[in-house]
Amino acid sequence: MNKYPTWKYILLGIIVLVGLIFAMPNLFGDFKAVQVGPRDAETVLEDSVESDMRRALQSVGLGSAEIREDDGRFVALFEEDGDQLKARDAIENVLESRRHVVAMNLVSAAPDWLRKIAKPMYLGLDLRGGVHFLMAVDMEATLKSTEERYIGDWRAALRSERIRGVSVGHRDGSLSARFKDAAAREKMLEIFRRDGVDLTFRTREEGEFFYVEANLSEFAAEEEKRSALQQNITTLRNRVNELGVAEPIIVQQGLEQIVVQLPGIQDPARAREILGATATLEYRLVEGTPADWAAAGQSGNAPPGSKIYTQRDTGQPILLSTDIIVTGDQIKDASSGIDQQSGSPAVFVNLDGQGARRMQDVTAENVGNLMAVVYIENLIDYKEVNGERVRTTERVEEVINSATIRDVLSHRFQTTGLGSNEAANLALLLRAGALKAPVEIVEERTVGPSLGADNIRQGFLSAIAGLAIVLVFMAWYYRVFGVITGIALVVNLVLIVAVLSMLQATLTMPGIAGIVLTTGMAVDANVLIFERIREELRAGTSVQNAIDAGYNKAFLTIADANITTLIAAVVLFSLGTGPIKGFAVTLSIGILTSMFTSIVGTRALVNFIYGNKRGKQLAI
Repeated sequence: MNKYPTWKYILLGIIVLVGLIFAMPNLFGDFKAVQVGPRDAETVLEDSVESDMRRALQSVGLGSAEIREDDGRFVALFEEDGDQLKARDAIENVLESRRHVVAMNLVSAAPDWLRKIAKPMYLGLDLRGGVHFLMAVDMEATLKSTEERYIGDWRAALRSERIRGVSVGHRDGSLSARFKDAAAREKMLEIFRRDGVDLTFRTREEGEFFYVEANLSEFAAEEEKRSALQQNITTLRNRVNELGVAEPIIVQQGLEQIVVQLPGIQDPARAREILGATATLEYRLVEGTPADWAAAGQSGNAPPGSKIYTQRDTGQPILLSTDIIVTGDQIKDASSGIDQQSGSPAVFVNLDGQGARRMQDVTAENVGNLMAVVYIENLIDYKEVNGERVRTTERVEEVINSATIRDVLSHRFQTTGLGSNEAANLALLLRAGALKAPVEIVEERTVGPSLGADNIRQGFLSAIAGLAIVLVFMAWYYRVFGVITGIALVVNLVLIVAVLSMLQATLTMPGIAGIVLTTGMAVDANVLIFERIREELRAGTSVQNAIDAGYNKAFLTIADANITTLIAAVVLFSLGTGPIKGFAVTLSIGILTSMFTSIVGTRALVNFIYGNKRGKQLAI
């Protein structure tokens, strides 16, 4: 009685051994690192990248740094922050024209053999240090942009119906079409309503003109806001991935804000620049001749269907069509490199299906004409106004390139006219996708690595102190059975860390609180079991029957208590955000592992010590 077969002991030993192996990487800490990775999943780094990195490091006196390959990336390891910064700059200069991502990060210091088997769990912002951003989304701008998309459709409908002399635009917060004839307005109003189901229309008269005005309906506006928020979250996540940050936290807060937490980020300025950037491209046909451009620049008035822009290289005006061929949100992929003919920096662009068809149709009809590339960027600045710091946004639109269409273009082509760093940044932004709505960083907090280290130390000490107190009490009160419980608690802690590492979960301070709470709760099951064994012994039950009854009859009570706690943890995870989720995850894992160690683990040890023995007393 009370004897496990050999295979059960072997299985338990394997589980504990696997847990130890997966928990071990968390003991070795991190190296400060500069990593070089491919721009996309399809690209494989060449072996020459490692030699180029070595050459770059030697140029700044860091030739002794270790370089290793990790998950398809080359990683250079350092112990000092200053060395990491110098290395990053040197490597970026050497690999400037390559299609690589160079980022500063922290990597595990575990031995090579262990890293091939297991990886440490991620640490959250409060433990590892990093940057916290609170970003506000400009919903008014996205609603305006959505409404302006209908301008081209309205103009196309007017051309189709051969109605001329109608002014179409976005004025005073509304789409507006100004007619000289009431009958023409009524005719087009029916067409506009048919094609604009998401718009609410109204009409008015002013002097000799008849107006049709429209805005997004309330339902469509709410859907557009939700879509903008979700697309911005996706875009920001893509941009963060380019920075090489492990396990970033990017979540919605309220209806118009996004929280971005970047644990372990070593370059806050670069993160701020990439997250808040809004650079994109537009491709438009060139209108008129250089004489027309000069005349328009002097008068400030553009002919109908065209708009005045400034050429970056000359500063001279140029006229472009108001119809856009393709925009940045139709770019599927982009990479920076060198133009083989001119040797200048270039951005290589791949369009999606819709953009490729549009580009193909337009260029097929305009072979021999000029097409221009407009670089658009929203520049944010702060000025002192009446003693207060006021944020200002300036939209800069420059023509960076204009060239003759020599052939029909489709999915892939290149754009020149940018500096090397500008080309690399633009390619990154185009790859990650355009932000659907402008964002503003309204709050920024930096958590230093030293503060994170203090949190880890305090969390570790609290867990060890709690564990030690529980072990001493259990050993004093339940003697040998208390020692068995202590062994189970230690194994339980190892298994929690191992599972977190296997899942590559993110551990935060609330997560440590969940582990400490689990340490205290884990002994509840054993207390119930041991007290039941004592009752059975007092009732005169034999030792073997008392052990068996203790484990079997207490099981339902233990399961009920743990299942109800697990349900509460699942609800916390489902409804909570951020720190609450971290607490719920570690609590849930702790409940499951403690059930295993408290029931199966301690039963195995008790059976090993007392199973099939005729002793009349138990050290309990």
